[in-house]
Amino acid sequence: MENSEKKNYSIGVMDSGVGGLTVLKQMIDICKNENYIYFGDTKNLPYGEKTKQELVKIAKKVFDFYAQKKVKAVIMACNTTSATAYDELKNDYDFKIYPIIQVVSKCLSMDKNIKRIAIMATQATVDSKKYSAELKKNNPNIKVFEQACPMWVPIVEHKLVDFDEKEIIKTKLDKVLEFKPQKIILGCTHYPYLLDRLSKYANKEIFINPAKMFANYIKEDLKAMDLLSERKEGFVEYFASSEPEKFKENAKLFLQIEKQPVLVNI
Repeated sequence: MENSEKKNYSIGVMDSGVGGLTVLKQMIDICKNENYIYFGDTKNLPYGEKTKQELVKIAKKVFDFYAQKKVKAVIMACNTTSATAYDELKNDYDFKIYPIIQVVSKCLSMDKNIKRIAIMATQATVDSKKYSAELKKNNPNIKVFEQACPMWVPIVEHKLVDFDEKEIIKTKLDKVLEFKPQKIILGCTHYPYLLDRLSKYANKEIFINPAKMFANYIKEDLKAMDLLSERKEGFVEYFASSEPEKFKENAKLFLQIEKQPVLVNI
């Protein structure tokens, strides 16, 4: 297929829920003329508690959905599936796949001033040790500490306000700070929502929200492949695997969306 035809295809953005909207927002900011298809797999949320086999099966269904939609690229805004499913599926589709962990680790490890880095992520992401492997691949001397934060995604998705902050947030952060990291990656796209709470206990500047770095990399890569859209203005289609009205409400945490997502069963 000629790039001239493919460059105007949509870009898929996938996540387990609304967290991936942090990445979509950055993409819209820097690539306004692209069409996007956002899929929130709310039926299977949270991903972080599932096995690798379950996650590969889920990701395959999402990729099959995008194949039917004829996209030119899929952004894995989900750290958990990037960690567990990307390597299994990356060669099975004819669209470019951008996994957040691998891309962000590559970008960060180029900064040789960072010698100690921590990751706060879901249990499945931490168990995969993917951040450690990818960071060390490009910078073998970097020291990495990974901390699972199992309750954080449900807190964001359900917009919980009344919970034991010291037990659920501070105790996890304290373990990370004992490691004395120079930077802490918020290794789940839901976590930037908790930044104000986290910054009560550590300097806000220590935390990295990878969304902007990720989006900039994707733009430059699409440009290098001559796949940036030529249209004047783009739009976004939203899909969810359950409770689209709840998705629309929760989306306000990160991005104001006008239309209710289309319910799709994958």
